[in-house]
Amino acid sequence: MTSAKHLWISLILLVVFGLLGWYFLLAQRGAGARYPFRFGLDLVGGTELIYRADTSGVADRAGAMESLKEVIERRINVFGVSEPLIQTEQAGFASGLSDDRLIVELPGVSDIEEAKRLIGKTPVLEFLLIKPDAQTILDENQGSELNPEDIFERTGLSGQFLSRARLEFNPTTQAPSIGLEFNAEGKDLFARITRDHKGEKLAIVLDGEMLSAPVIQDEIRDGNAQITGVFTTDEAKQLVRDLNYGALPVPITLSSSQTIGASLGDASLSAGVRAGLMGFLALSLFLILWYRLPGLVSVVALSSYIVLSLAVFKLIPVTFTAAGIAGFILSIGMAVDANVLIFERAKEELKKGKSIHDALHEGFHRAWLSIRDSNVSSIITAVVLFWLGTSAVKGFALTLGVGVVVSMFTAITVSRTFLFAIAPKKHGAESGFKRFLFSNGLTVLKPLSISPAATLPRPATPSPGRTKRP
Repeated sequence: MTSAKHLWISLILLVVFGLLGWYFLLAQRGAGARYPFRFGLDLVGGTELIYRADTSGVADRAGAMESLKEVIERRINVFGVSEPLIQTEQAGFASGLSDDRLIVELPGVSDIEEAKRLIGKTPVLEFLLIKPDAQTILDENQGSELNPEDIFERTGLSGQFLSRARLEFNPTTQAPSIGLEFNAEGKDLFARITRDHKGEKLAIVLDGEMLSAPVIQDEIRDGNAQITGVFTTDEAKQLVRDLNYGALPVPITLSSSQTIGASLGDASLSAGVRAGLMGFLALSLFLILWYRLPGLVSVVALSSYIVLSLAVFKLIPVTFTAAGIAGFILSIGMAVDANVLIFERAKEELKKGKSIHDALHEGFHRAWLSIRDSNVSSIITAVVLFWLGTSAVKGFALTLGVGVVVSMFTAITVSRTFLFAIAPKKHGAESGFKRFLFSNGLTVLKPLSISPAATLPRPATPSPGRTKRP
């Protein structure tokens, strides 16, 4: 690729990274931003509740914990929390936990007692009849709040009478459906409801949210029912899980709770940002003084890396905690390390007398294996930490892993393009000043010069003729 093409690609990359920086870091700010930064409890303050879940009597522990998490997420909407963080930690040999835990973080919520009361309330699963004139009521009261009593009629049948729900498939169409099985008391109650209300809709309501509203086709006496409809397999599995664990979730006990003040969170956030800026400035100064022109290029590439990483963090989105910010700052150091390897390799080639173009090309080629191995090992470490770590460790691992992946792209692609855009042509003349700009450290490389070979005296050749005898 010629220098002109590298120059044009470099200009395009600068424009792209400039627009990304403007859109995600400048335009997308404030409360109404479409892609806001998400900050954890330790940075903005709020309430943290840690629950211990008893899953000893549950076969599907993962499904029970996921259902419990979703029930809690529905309850958190009461607080109006825009960015809650709810995580489950399952007990296991590798994790080191003795039981399953549910961690609820509510940024900006200071009423810890109200949070405990609403989150700890037992979820309710109900089977309610929809009144025949419910649609008329809905049409007449559009845009206004409605009383559930105006729409639903209570039947007395709730989740406490449900033995289990199961996923079924139509043998002909393979369409998914949900099978219900009630216990002895629920079987009699369900038979009476289906006998007296044929043709009516029976709504299945979990925590005040209607999951399904099938039409009663006939009396059901054996306590088995089937919910049919337009379901995808994933939707049917979700509904089965809600029915099995929604009414009677695994017992939970509040293990610990704490309230973090906003002032402490602001101080932690300001300290993290200040540390990142100071570290970036120190790195930039070192790169420019020691590596000269390639160092300046690496600073531009490093700025592009930061912009791209923050854009990715917003799109995922990543919840920033103090540990997460530390992981991101560490990934910046990984990005600098790749550039240092490349420049040192190029310096070795320059000492051998190669041209700047060839030295840079060989530097990237020889440094790639070291960069690849070190970054892959870091990515594996981040994956293991995210898989087995606690919530704080997961935040660190996620920002570190994403940062390392992005740094590999910027170090190998962006830095290479920028450097070859300004490097002298392969066969062009290289002055001492140019080689000074592309060398590093305290050594100044001399320009390439070809000295004419010295003229050596030719050995005397004996003239033809007689040889003198002694």
